[in-house]
Amino acid sequence: MRGLIFDVDGVLGDSEGLSERASVRVFKERYGIDVNGEDFRAFIGTGPHRYMQGVAEKYGVDIDVEEAIDLRQEFYVELLAGGVDIGFPGTHALIEAARQSPDWKLAIATSSPRNKATATLHAARVDTDWFDVLIYGDMVTHKKPDPEIYLTAMAALGLSADDCVVIEDAITGIQAAKAAGCACLAVTNSFGGHELAQADRVVDSLEGITLADLGELLIGE
Repeated sequence: MRGLIFDVDGVLGDSEGLSERASVRVFKERYGIDVNGEDFRAFIGTGPHRYMQGVAEKYGVDIDVEEAIDLRQEFYVELLAGGVDIGFPGTHALIEAARQSPDWKLAIATSSPRNKATATLHAARVDTDWFDVLIYGDMVTHKKPDPEIYLTAMAALGLSADDCVVIEDAITGIQAAKAAGCACLAVTNSFGGHELAQADRVVDSLEGITLADLGELLIGE
């Protein structure tokens, strides 16, 4: 049995840009600070607390992190309210192939809290019922690049790192996957390929990626 573990933001849903826009609005409307979307790139995948606090530290502003996260969630949901499909090409086909295979289990492991991840997955037309295991950021203590979230997902799947492939878009996520001992496929939805070189394979899209491709990462063939 093998495990396929998906990150959410930037992998299953094209949400990083929306997260940046919602976060920029928080700093502008709540704290009167003009920040740039680019300021958040270094904190992609690290969880909402570090995502907001890191930029606050850069600008030397004190924020109520919990309040900022709640407000960001409100603004983020507003951006999704139009019913836009934020799914990436190839994701549904790969998920469906794994669901139909007797040899694969599916998991989600995201640094986002449940409420944000659920909104993202809904907008990406991804049903959580398709997955055997769901691990959200508010279910673990240490966020990526710490491997805890992937170790937790593997334990829930009942599989070892030798049998699991992680799909990531972020540098910190790749670091977490590799620290957990997993093979990692990186997709260039959020960072350039040269920035994701620590992954076992880097692709521009999941379109055309097969279970056989993932199996090759596991056995290094």
